[in-house]
Amino acid sequence: MTSKEFTGTWRKPSRSGGGGAQCVEARCTSATAREVRDSKAPLAGSLAFGGSAWAAFLTEVRRG
Repeated sequence: MTSKEFTGTWRKPSRSGGGGAQCVEARCTSATAREVRDSKAPLAGSLAFGGSAWAAFLTEVRRG
C-alpha cells in the first residue's frame, strides 16, 4: 500500500494466501502509518506500525 491508497479500509494483501491459512489484512491509517490484523479474528486487535517500523516489518517479511 502506498500513501496514495490511504482510505482506512482493511484490505487483504495480494500475497496473503487464498486458502484460509494466511488471513492477514492491512490498512493505511495515515500517509505512513499502517495496521495489520488477522482477518479471521478482526475484533482481536491489530498491530500498528509507524513509517520506519512498517518499512522494517516489510523487509523482514520479504526475507521470509
